Amino acid sequence: MKLSDWLSSGDLLRQPTRPEEIARLVEVARRDLADAAASGLSVDRQFSTAYEAAFTLSTVVLRAAGYRTRSSAGHHFLTFAVLPEFLGEAAAPRARYYQSCRRKRHQATYEQTGVATEAEVKELVADVEAFRQEVLEWLREHHPELTPSG
Repeated sequence: MKLSDWLSSGDLLRQPTRPEEIARLVEVARRDLADAAASGLSVDRQFSTAYEAAFTLSTVVLRAAGYRTRSSAGHHFLTFAVLPEFLGEAAAPRARYYQSCRRKRHQATYEQTGVATEAEVKELVADVEAFRQEVLEWLREHHPELTPSG
């Protein structure tokens, strides 16, 4: 589906944001990335926390572009699905990767333990750290008025 389809369905809504919202979301993602590396957490919980950082950074992109998802089942899916609309087709592989992480996180959170491996956590954390930098660069380039200081 395209952006216009999501808007027509009502699952995606136009809504402007403010710099304070973006700054808070960027900080939440930073915290989640740090927490994903914390000792004492299960591998599944580390994976889920790294996933949450990816989701929050994707939300930053969506909000900075002037949209939000309707709060309903499927809003995680939609947040990743529209990333290429805002970041370009080069973001499509990452969006697909985060969709697979979404399914794994769901399984680890609601269905069973031992879903994620340490290697998957390291891979996801490294990817989300790179994504964080890319999102901050995208903000500086496309939405400097929303770019957090520091």
